[in-house]
Amino acid sequence: MAERAQYEELARELSAIGAVKRDLGRILPQDCPAGSAAVLHLLGRHGDMRMSRLAELLSVDMSVTSRHVAHVADRGWIERRPDPADKRSRILHLTAAGGEQLDELSRRTSQLLADRLSDWSDEEVGRLVRLMSRLRESFGDCRSGGVHRTRLN
Repeated sequence: MAERAQYEELARELSAIGAVKRDLGRILPQDCPAGSAAVLHLLGRHGDMRMSRLAELLSVDMSVTSRHVAHVADRGWIERRPDPADKRSRILHLTAAGGEQLDELSRRTSQLLADRLSDWSDEEVGRLVRLMSRLRESFGDCRSGGVHRTRLN
């Protein structure tokens, strides 16, 4: 197990990640804020889904998810189709225009990361991806109570 000083340094570094996220946010098109980009990324990655599943994947409340979905639907990037299994529900579907927007987001993000990490080796980038994925998994799903609870004294 790591020493307390290492965990303190990790906490400082995680706080500083905000600067990275802000840089990534600056490259988004003006009509596609971060929440909308997240909706497009998740639909592109996981395919059609109900809004409840999207809220789960976003780890946000349904009201927040609803606002994001309305924004992307208003731009024609997704469609809300009737759910054949439950006519009261809707299935969210990425449109061709949404796919194009997602491609543009991916292009911009990849270019920024390639520019900022140009002095990193492929192995270093791969290691960072693996470690960040593992870190996220260690925290679980904050919404479902899957977070590892530790008693603080």
